[in-house]
Amino acid sequence: MKHAILGAFAAASLLALAAPATAQTTQEEAGESLANPSSAFRDSIGRGSWHTKVETTDRGHMIGDPDAEARLIEFISYTCSHCADFARQGDPALELMLLAPGRMNVEVRPVIRNAIDLTVSLLVQCGDTEGFKDRHRMFLSRQDTWLAKAQNAPQSQQAIWMRGDRASRINAASALGLDDILADRGTSRTDINTCLSDDQAALALIRNGNADREEFGVRGTPSFALDGEFLTNVHSWTALAPVLQEHFRPKGEE
Repeated sequence: MKHAILGAFAAASLLALAAPATAQTTQEEAGESLANPSSAFRDSIGRGSWHTKVETTDRGHMIGDPDAEARLIEFISYTCSHCADFARQGDPALELMLLAPGRMNVEVRPVIRNAIDLTVSLLVQCGDTEGFKDRHRMFLSRQDTWLAKAQNAPQSQQAIWMRGDRASRINAASALGLDDILADRGTSRTDINTCLSDDQAALALIRNGNADREEFGVRGTPSFALDGEFLTNVHSWTALAPVLQEHFRPKGEE
């Protein structure tokens, strides 16, 4: 079991923790139609509470109505700065316009690029299913703080983390303050260490990420698939917003 995890990170490099997946633009450029009452989303505003529903899937967690007319898969890496940008820029609009009224659901699937991704992903799924969304957003919203610690850590400590085994995951969580983030929400230290020590869960995350690379060709993050179709060259909220706008445009409206 241990050797399988070690092999998964043999070529990983923590020196590229925040390597950008693609160039970003500002939120103001992200298709103002999403905030425009005359947009294709106008009939959705203020209806429903599907954004509070979360359930586990084979490869991640789904937020929203399981029977929604549209399904978006979000492939994210917790050490990807652009994924944190997407969470800040896109999540509020998606929740208000599409998730809450039940027009679309979003499945979050982690992409394991390095050992720190694995550690954070284990912590995000540590706890009840209903709390997944809050944990997911919490670690992304505080990414600047803990990721800077990881990037500035001595190479000798980074080498320990790169092993990817249970001891190194616990070491990384402690050194970067990741365990404190979860403990501050009321999770016991015992439960946190149990989650970090779960080799079966760690291997499942790696296998699921490999399956998504095989099925969808996922490379950069964030990436997206809409209704099962991978969205090529869409790696930001500014790129995704017009795709969704067009998808939900009423028939006959130009």
